[in-house]
Amino acid sequence: MYVRAPDRIGETRLSDGRLLGWAEWGPPEGTPVLFCPGAATSRWLGFGAEVVDRLGVRLVSVDRPGLGVSTPLPGRTFADFVADIRQFTAVRGLGRPAMAGNSQGAPFALACAEGGVAAALAIVSGADEVAAPEFASALPDELRRLVDWAVRDPAGAENFFAGFSADSMHDLVMGSSPECDLAVYREPGFADAYRRALNEGFVQGAAGYARDTVLAMRPWSIDLKKISVPVDLWYGELDQSHSPDNGALLASRIPGAQRHLVPAIGGAVLWTHAELILSTLLARLGTRS
Repeated sequence: MYVRAPDRIGETRLSDGRLLGWAEWGPPEGTPVLFCPGAATSRWLGFGAEVVDRLGVRLVSVDRPGLGVSTPLPGRTFADFVADIRQFTAVRGLGRPAMAGNSQGAPFALACAEGGVAAALAIVSGADEVAAPEFASALPDELRRLVDWAVRDPAGAENFFAGFSADSMHDLVMGSSPECDLAVYREPGFADAYRRALNEGFVQGAAGYARDTVLAMRPWSIDLKKISVPVDLWYGELDQSHSPDNGALLASRIPGAQRHLVPAIGGAVLWTHAELILSTLLARLGTRS
């Protein structure tokens, strides 16, 4: 069982009146792990279904603004997200939690680590900073054109991505994943949960996804050298979608970061290796040997 329905769901109102939607798995008194989910998915798609209770993890997934039930914030930045999460963790009594960022959620989680909101971080199949000059010749032609567009004309690129839908995102992921990942994605329970998360992710339209994508594709306004908490990067050996070098450059830019290359899997490593990822994150916190 890769995923299960949340144990608890709700919305938290911020000081400016906006709502952030959230979902939780595991014991309410467990060690908080705040989750930044992947591209266009909502709070409904968690991970570690069979291990969060046993490990004592309170997994909390948060919809970014404009996705799911979270109130849109046009023109938002990484710094805006950090401010939202700082307020969210205070209101929800999460303290300074560990965080996990998957796929397009990765730079948002990294921003929180830089901003001092996270106590430890797991980046899993993380979207890399594809606009970094080191990747100029490493990107496929189509991706290179999109990155150049996002850098040159962010408003135009954002408008283009706003034309995506839950169906087009589903087809994109399924069409670009290796067979080992498809074995996970086609499992009936996962397939239903992923569809639901995508449908809810686009319930307000595609503007939230489009803003996320432009932020991720442009040069990041995140000073990775300032991250001082433990960071583990997890990439599947067969993942060809998230980082041109499976996180090697990214790991070298974060002080003390540890990179783990997992064999025989691609971008689905979050669900196939959830226990190892969470156990390692807890060890970084000093709550588990």
